[in-house]
Amino acid sequence: MIPSAQMSIMDHTENYVQGNKEAWEEAFERRSPEWGSDIVQRVKTEKLPFLSRELAVELEQLNLTGKTIGQFCCNNGRELLSIVKQGAREGVGFDIAENQVQFANGIAAALNMHCTFVATDILQIDASYDDRFDLLLITIGSLCWFKDLSLFFNRVARCTKKHGVVLVHEQHPVTNMLAIPGEENYDEQRPGKLVNSYFQNTWIESSGMPYISGQAYASKTFTSYTHSLSAIITAAIESGLQVCNLQEFDRDLSGDFTPMENKGIPLSYILKLRK
Repeated sequence: MIPSAQMSIMDHTENYVQGNKEAWEEAFERRSPEWGSDIVQRVKTEKLPFLSRELAVELEQLNLTGKTIGQFCCNNGRELLSIVKQGAREGVGFDIAENQVQFANGIAAALNMHCTFVATDILQIDASYDDRFDLLLITIGSLCWFKDLSLFFNRVARCTKKHGVVLVHEQHPVTNMLAIPGEENYDEQRPGKLVNSYFQNTWIESSGMPYISGQAYASKTFTSYTHSLSAIITAAIESGLQVCNLQEFDRDLSGDFTPMENKGIPLSYILKLRK
């Protein structure tokens, strides 16, 4: 997610994690009735639903049979459930919003799948998950919620088994330079106009999560951070992870940049790492 308003601020966000937790739980409480209603049926009947074709191709190259799969910032659990169904031994998803985790556990029970979802601050995942996962998944809208990526990737490295794989499938940092419809600096005639700095910014937003609720609303405060691609890769390397591959795509994952697809602008990427 790219928040719709940016403020030049001092770092008054010492407790931004708790603030984001409350804002995400509020967003879930305000969810539209149809949000998440298709998960059970689609996981039952489709192969790798809810995943982009690029990520599906990457996953199909891995032998996940009997493996343990984790996901950080798992949201409602639909991506992890889709993958575990393909023959994994178990899945564990982590998210900060307690009510979303409860929802995801309910879906796992309805599907009778060996998936568990844990409500926690990712940076506080306990040592029982050290060296646990053969594959650790990080998908769109995850990295922006962490001010210090070195702390985040240190936790990623701790939880991944030796020789385990980490897949980061995220929105490309270049998209942070673009405005989206509804923002003051959005130009409908020039949707590809660069209006923001590529380098780190703090974003403050209080108009909710419309993709969950179906509409904007006056919400509790979300605080997020943009990170350059170099910052992401450097943090991963410094945590002890090895870069195996980086792929960049001109396909949008967010729905905010559809007019810019297939025009040579990087909109998403997959970073493959190994411990």
